[in-house]
Amino acid sequence: MTTTETATFGGGCFWCVEAAFEEVPGVRDVTSGYAAGHVEDPTYEQVCTGETGHAEVVQIEYDPDEVAYSDLLKVFFTVHDPTTLNRQGPDVGSQYRSIICTHDEEQQRIAEEYIEELDAEDAYEDDVVTEVEALETFYRAEEKHQNYYEKNPGDAYCTFNADPKIEKVRQKFATQ
Repeated sequence: MTTTETATFGGGCFWCVEAAFEEVPGVRDVTSGYAAGHVEDPTYEQVCTGETGHAEVVQIEYDPDEVAYSDLLKVFFTVHDPTTLNRQGPDVGSQYRSIICTHDEEQQRIAEEYIEELDAEDAYEDDVVTEVEALETFYRAEEKHQNYYEKNPGDAYCTFNADPKIEKVRQKFATQ
């Protein structure tokens, strides 16, 4: 039996991030949800106000024998702009911030070191503003938000925002 591990990332609208990670070999499941806020069991409408403190995130179940946590970080930093505070593309507000919610001290260390490397290498024109914090609680988003891209491939928002992320993943991380 394969043992899976979990990673949680927020990089803008969860529809787009979820769709991108679905393309990664070794990823078993991606669930859209909310984390890093102060309201218990928030709704999408509450999170959209920006007043709950939550970020839209995806929780990724993956096989560490097929894809390493560090590789998931590479995908994460490819599919969003980690230098914009509280904004990804057309989405503005703290709920769209760049955040890594770690599940243990090892993930915390790896994420912090990776961000330090990105900044040291001047990987981006601006400094990385991605938050790294221990995950306290993950709240699964409503069912209509799960696999949104798959269910709504013609949605204009998805076409404009998710398709480029998916294409980046396919080009950079597809298995040969």
